Amino acid sequence: MSKLEELIQELCPNGVEYRKIEEFVDYIQPAKYIVSDTKYDDSYNIPVLTAGQSFILGYTNENTGVYQASKENPVIIFDDFTAGFHWVNFPFKVKSSAMKILVQKENINFRYFYHLMGMINYKSTEHTRLWIGTYSQFEVPIPPKEVQSEIVRILDNFTLLTAELTAELTARKQQYEYYKKFLFKLEDVEMIPLKDLCFRVCSGGTPNTSKSEYYGGDIPWLRTQEVDFCCINNTEIKITEAGLNNSSAKWIKENSVIVAMYGATVGKVAYTSIPLTTNQACCNLEINPEIANYKYVYYYLSSIYSYIKSLGQGSQTNINAEIVKNLLIPTPCIEKQVEIVNLLDKFEEYCTDISKGLPAEIELRQKQYEYYRDKLLTFKELE
Repeated sequence: MSKLEELIQELCPNGVEYRKIEEFVDYIQPAKYIVSDTKYDDSYNIPVLTAGQSFILGYTNENTGVYQASKENPVIIFDDFTAGFHWVNFPFKVKSSAMKILVQKENINFRYFYHLMGMINYKSTEHTRLWIGTYSQFEVPIPPKEVQSEIVRILDNFTLLTAELTAELTARKQQYEYYKKFLFKLEDVEMIPLKDLCFRVCSGGTPNTSKSEYYGGDIPWLRTQEVDFCCINNTEIKITEAGLNNSSAKWIKENSVIVAMYGATVGKVAYTSIPLTTNQACCNLEINPEIANYKYVYYYLSSIYSYIKSLGQGSQTNINAEIVKNLLIPTPCIEKQVEIVNLLDKFEEYCTDISKGLPAEIELRQKQYEYYRDKLLTFKELE
């Protein structure tokens, strides 16, 4: 019999009481922590948190409005948009009001509640006040403290291993970025404007969104939020032939390179493995294969992402097609380009392929954690 089984047999053999989460966890609405004109740089040390998939929007050195979380005084961030929970034990700023800072009330094991909250499987299309009106009202099992602590010990062993693997993956990605830049330090190689490596450089267009007959077809239509240093083999939205014919959208060949020109993804790049269309915020580069390898161009543009982004203009730091077309690219012979691509492909696969390398191991550990979490946090309710 395990220690946990012994504790349950001794302290709560007939089940445990279920009580509402709000009895043990309080929240702070972080409106006063919201920042507007924050300057971001990865060399800064204060993370700025936001709602949605990103969570960490960027890093700042601005010290005003910092919430002083720590290992001794951790908080749980609840995201109204994704209904996700994040354990935070470091100082931070908050960008989005769609987040709640959850703090512990007295006399509880706060880490137990963190594991417990991840087990709640509630889906809703409404994010407004999701924590206050929904999650805080869930009734959850409250075993004796000794049982809570043992469950936390077991589950934290899983999360520790996952955190170690994630840290290793982060280090490998940093190594990859360094190696990527190192490979492109080519001596005695001609710097050629990007436009001279292309058959065609163009942007796309957006069919009238009020025309339902323009959407829901089978023509892939790419938006800049999908351009994120990746291979584009599908798109979230499809348009119809009518949508294509009645807008500035146009077909782009497979093996093209896409540069995002506007919005949050400005300067990010992707490459295509299928023919597709795009919106007007994409700069589409159809590469001449006799001069350049399309993935070589993709990798090089990825390596100078920060520089491309710095060329942005206006309040949203947008770039334009002229800026992209005149970027200078070191252009060795095709054989050398292919050699560089093959090396970077191996790094890319190891760092990002979910079926191989560290990403696969992290996914496996996460599934193991979720299995044991759900098993350990399932209790018979005390009658």
